[in-house]
Amino acid sequence: MPAPSSVFFAFRDSPQRRAALRSARGSAGRYALFGLDEIAVRGVDVRHNLERDRRTPLWARAAAAAVNRLLYAAGGYGGDFASVLASLRQVNAADVIFSTVDTVGIPLVLLKRAGLVRRPLVYVSIGLPERLEQLRGERMRNRYRTALGKAAAVVAYSENEAGWLRDWLAPGGPLVVFVPFGVDVDVFRPVEAEPDADVLSVGVDPRRDFELLVAIAERNPELSFRIVAGVDRARSLGELPANVALETDIPLEQVRSRLAGARCVALPVRDNSYSGATTTLLQAMAMARPVIVSRTAAIAAGYELEDGVNCRLVEPGDEQGFERALLETLTGAAAARSLGSRARQTVERSFSWERFTDALWEVLCRC
Repeated sequence: MPAPSSVFFAFRDSPQRRAALRSARGSAGRYALFGLDEIAVRGVDVRHNLERDRRTPLWARAAAAAVNRLLYAAGGYGGDFASVLASLRQVNAADVIFSTVDTVGIPLVLLKRAGLVRRPLVYVSIGLPERLEQLRGERMRNRYRTALGKAAAVVAYSENEAGWLRDWLAPGGPLVVFVPFGVDVDVFRPVEAEPDADVLSVGVDPRRDFELLVAIAERNPELSFRIVAGVDRARSLGELPANVALETDIPLEQVRSRLAGARCVALPVRDNSYSGATTTLLQAMAMARPVIVSRTAAIAAGYELEDGVNCRLVEPGDEQGFERALLETLTGAAAARSLGSRARQTVERSFSWERFTDALWEVLCRC
């Protein structure tokens, strides 16, 4: 099929995304735009649903509120209908729609099922299985199965999630593609920095098991810990031990600085299908940091991770195992350097941002 000349990007509205869109091309924050710049440099006209100011039109907000009420009352699952409805003209003017997250993807497939979205849609799943499992009743599940069947393709950043979706959508469903996430290996590269924390943990995903890390910190007061989290998640942690510093919603440039200054990066995650702290994991690996991460289904396959080779892998919820791996990493300097070096090699070989955006472009061209 011919390459698309125009692509509409549907984003989840957030301060991070707004800041990224305002930033200059080439800045670290543009990483949050899921390849928009890389698609644009191919000569493609790119538009998105956040082009207007923060306030969507009143009619779109009112319609979205009504639709979401009906969906949840009937046992369904909603999303950001407001920004999608307000952008329908631009959506239907594009050759292909690229939905970057379920928050906007679910409204798009439901509106496509209703005939209001008419262009080919590439749906990115980031935790869709957990959402589909919340649907109540076989009739509602069939509605969402039919709606998702209207997508030209479904992309998952987890091999496990892609397999789950293929089974759920059944034969005859849309193409489901596993696309490993990537990292800009030039923006995130090894740098010399004075250590400012023994242990760093970064993430806004609700699956992050910061409580496990705090428990480890309480037993090891001689070590310094730093947690970078979203505001709501940080609030849920309550009072922290004196050796745990907490930061919230810092810019990506500061995240990069925190990674550079950490002796090791600890990423405990509760078991799930889609999240393995993948973004932070790849960033830390690209910076040659030794990483201890939970072996969730999301990263158990497809990311070339080997325990003791390019990271330390620990089963989700295994507090003692995670603590043991963390302490071994901190006390074995040569082994930690080796982990970091091989982590960088793995990312350069297989998980660069160029490889990621090339794979997305290939999917878009199939539509």
